[in-house]
Amino acid sequence: MTLAKLTARALEVQRRFNEAAAARGGRPWTREELMQGFVADVGDLMKLVMAKSGVRPAAEVDRKLAHELSDCLWSVLVLAQEYGVDLEKEFPATMDGIETKLARQL
Repeated sequence: MTLAKLTARALEVQRRFNEAAAARGGRPWTREELMQGFVADVGDLMKLVMAKSGVRPAAEVDRKLAHELSDCLWSVLVLAQEYGVDLEKEFPATMDGIETKLARQL
């Protein structure tokens, strides 16, 4: 699946989250609340990384790890959209910059 298709799917899920919130009498999450959710997912991901390395107990680590990585990707895709960041443009440019910096260090 392309980044554009992943983003479209993430935005569709966000739309459904917003509909569910409205049905409960709530409101869509703000960008700041989306970021708070992302931070919580990163915390969950860290616990699973620790479990994967044997530091913490957890059942079904591989399945849960895949789920949390996907949750984190959803957050990144939605946050990029919310802030008007074109990841298809910026990601390669960022990787190029990192590679250039690393090449200077070698």
